[in-house]
Amino acid sequence: MLKRFTKMHRGEKGITGLETAIILIAFVVVASVFAYTVLSAGIFSSQKGKEAIYSGLEEARASVTLKGSVVAMDTDANDEVDELVFVVATALEGEAIDFTMPTDTTPADGLADTGSSNVCVISYSDQTQRLDDLNWTFIPLGKDDADNLLEPGEKFQITVDLTAADGDITTYTTFSIEVKPPKGSVLVIQRTTPGVVDDVMILN
Repeated sequence: MLKRFTKMHRGEKGITGLETAIILIAFVVVASVFAYTVLSAGIFSSQKGKEAIYSGLEEARASVTLKGSVVAMDTDANDEVDELVFVVATALEGEAIDFTMPTDTTPADGLADTGSSNVCVISYSDQTQRLDDLNWTFIPLGKDDADNLLEPGEKFQITVDLTAADGDITTYTTFSIEVKPPKGSVLVIQRTTPGVVDDVMILN
């Protein structure tokens, strides 16, 4: 009896071809799922990286840069800085920047009126005070197409009214001017006044 039982099961060796095919198909399906996941993650990461690069370029191209010296002026000879003059241009030959000038009429206090149409904001700060949305004007230098947009190749001379500082900008005053365009990075100008306040001073 034992011999017959052993003889009956002697031919069953290994697994059938159908089972092998099922296992191979399962491996292929699992590998495909993993490959699709990795590929999707790579495409998503690539898109996000591209968006970050374009966003950074847009920020840089919509920024302003300082051209030349900063000039402090004592317009009424009272040993106080009343105006600051400097020249700006676009960075990287980039986008046009709106330099519509603020209005300062009600009252004329050196600060932009509430509801003024300017989108570029200039601020002043030193060790004792901070003034936001100062009154300022511009005149184009050289190439110009007679609008309020600072475009590639153009230069604007900005004159900042500092009368709102109430005569606090005297000798040895370290201050910062921030030019904030509607898009792009902020241009920060930091200078210190000399030991003697003249009518015109170049602050390097």
